[in-house]
Amino acid sequence: HPQLVLMGDYNITFDDADVWDPVGLRETIHCTTEERTHLQALIGLGLTDSVRLFPQPEKNYSWWDYRDFAFRRNRGMRIDHILISEALKTRATACAVDKLPRKNERPSDHAPVVLTLS
Repeated sequence: HPQLVLMGDYNITFDDADVWDPVGLRETIHCTTEERTHLQALIGLGLTDSVRLFPQPEKNYSWWDYRDFAFRRNRGMRIDHILISEALKTRATACAVDKLPRKNERPSDHAPVVLTLS
């Protein structure tokens, strides 16, 4: 499948850049070496993390706990991913986390990741 997209809530961060507190959360759920190794294996198959194809704001997350005002304090994680095949990289024109729905009344604890293909 040359034009492959694997997307969803993986519940895994790629690396410390995807976590608000990389030291405090090291080797905890979503951030273990084992989980990250399995996620990286998908990259090893020739897929690309579409978010990282484009400049992103610092501390760019897709999930925040409901407790302790985590969203307002931007204490989140990037655990929702869109992985694309090599053939789709040239068609990708943008990819970003849309935080606006997270500000709604009674929102999901996730914000959508949106990939635009030409």
